[in-house]
Amino acid sequence: MPASAGIRLYTVRNSAIHGRGVFASAEIPRGTRIVEYKGKRTSWDEALAAPDSDPDDPAHTFLFEIDDGRVIDARVRGNAARWINHSCAPNCVTHEDDAGRVFIEAKRRIRPGEELTYDYRLSVEGRLSRKERAQYACRCGTAKCRGTLLAKPA
Repeated sequence: MPASAGIRLYTVRNSAIHGRGVFASAEIPRGTRIVEYKGKRTSWDEALAAPDSDPDDPAHTFLFEIDDGRVIDARVRGNAARWINHSCAPNCVTHEDDAGRVFIEAKRRIRPGEELTYDYRLSVEGRLSRKERAQYACRCGTAKCRGTLLAKPA
């Protein structure tokens, strides 16, 4: 279900989870398409060669991997979707359509003022050291927190 025209469903502001966050500005029914994740479509190699979005926190990126192996780099032509934080108990899900466009949709009814979140399920190639794994620590604070932004092991 697409968002209703003319109704602003979200706002960006500081987040208790991490940095900036996206918050519901109106009630959002389950199944509502809230926002598209926008940015430059590029290869992993090109995205990783670009400067970090936060040099003090190199694991913090605005990259979204899509099914064809490329990424959406929201550092370039990105929108508010790049500020949606991770949660291990999210109220949103991501959906990639047949054209490779990624949308964030309400997993359940979301109340005004609630922060929008989805499970990042990050994948990183190779074995990570304890220090590297710590860079992907989760800050969601939910009862179901698994402690990491990384995908559950297969």
